[in-house]
Amino acid sequence: MKKFIETLKNIWKVEDLRQRILITILFIAIYRFGSFVTLPGIDHAGLSKMTEQTENGLMALLDMFSGGAFSHASIFALGIMPYISASIVMQLLAVAVPYFQKMQREGESGRKKISWYTRILTVAILLFQAPSYLINLKMQSGGALAAGIDWTTFMVPATIILAAGSMFILWLGERITDKGVGNGISIIIMIGIIARLPEAFLKEFNARVSHAEGGGLVMFIIEILVLFAVVCAAILLVQAVRKVPVQYARRVQGNKTYGGARQYIPLKLFAANVMPIIFAQALMFIPLAIVQYSAGGSTLISKLMDHTSLLYNIVFAVLIIAFTYFYTAITLNPTQMAEDMKRNNGFIPGVKPGKPTADYIDTIMSRITLPGSLFIAFIAVMPAIVSLFNVEQSFAQFFGGTSLLILVGVVIDTLQQIQNHLMMRHYDGLLKAGHTRGNGVSAY
Repeated sequence: MKKFIETLKNIWKVEDLRQRILITILFIAIYRFGSFVTLPGIDHAGLSKMTEQTENGLMALLDMFSGGAFSHASIFALGIMPYISASIVMQLLAVAVPYFQKMQREGESGRKKISWYTRILTVAILLFQAPSYLINLKMQSGGALAAGIDWTTFMVPATIILAAGSMFILWLGERITDKGVGNGISIIIMIGIIARLPEAFLKEFNARVSHAEGGGLVMFIIEILVLFAVVCAAILLVQAVRKVPVQYARRVQGNKTYGGARQYIPLKLFAANVMPIIFAQALMFIPLAIVQYSAGGSTLISKLMDHTSLLYNIVFAVLIIAFTYFYTAITLNPTQMAEDMKRNNGFIPGVKPGKPTADYIDTIMSRITLPGSLFIAFIAVMPAIVSLFNVEQSFAQFFGGTSLLILVGVVIDTLQQIQNHLMMRHYDGLLKAGHTRGNGVSAY
């Protein structure tokens, strides 16, 4: 506890880090405030059926990702998921289409072009999703519209407001990334999930205590212990690494290489972080987008809309495994790693430089990605397993699935960035005390 308090004091002492954290909190507060701002012309008191619709099923997950904005008919109702969907499409194009492959290899300028195309695609998705959301709102809570306003007239400005709201969330996320701490988009998703935790906790507690057949307080304590164990397992998974030894040469004379200090390449068991789960979850919303506004759908589609069904969880797990391999492949390039190693006179003991080294690293990555992806897929379907034991659905989401993995991954990533800032500023502080103080140069 003393060390924790001392760390907080150190964070507050570092001006740049303090400002970044305060900016992050400010932008989060703006996002949460906007989640409760209802669309102009909508009476919040008339949204009871909309709230009931989002209590269970896939709609509950969609409402969770928006931090409750979906059920509140908020200006942020569509959340950040349209941008995630657009990012999935662009990353797939960067693998399959030569034009986008070339663009990705152009460095910073290429990334800016891809980002611009992603925004354009996001707007296109929003212009489809916003009217769909409003049609569903009319079907569920048609009486919520203020008297004297026609739904046809209301659709156009409401579509613009919903699209602008999602783009504003994207802007907030980018500002958090640039000016704050952590990945802004991931933090916004995490905040939406955390916002539902207190209500879910109290609902599960009341359900267990008020009903004798629910198991009482003992069953609730067991649930908390299981939740703690799952969280610890997720933390270990996110932080687990496989170290590949690398020997760096000190001198080359003729064909003789004199050995240097041995170092390691840390290959994470879960290198893709939370992105495969976010991508897979975004794709699982497609059946919902297809049939939620129609009179009905096929049995297959209905099962894909039920996140507790066997078919849904099988498809969800397969998508997570596939996206884990895909995202790992595009973020870690064994060929580039082998070339960089060779350029720095480095080599893996017992492995020839060049292509053999790249193949060796690729083999290790494949071997550690498989168990990592399987474990992540298992945690992702944990809510469906827990729900079989009569756990409230809203609380079951925190026993695994997208919620837990995003929370753990984002929290660890943010804490690591804070730690990096502390270490960096501590080093600057030493320079300021030593070399820079005499010449009047400020360390900040």
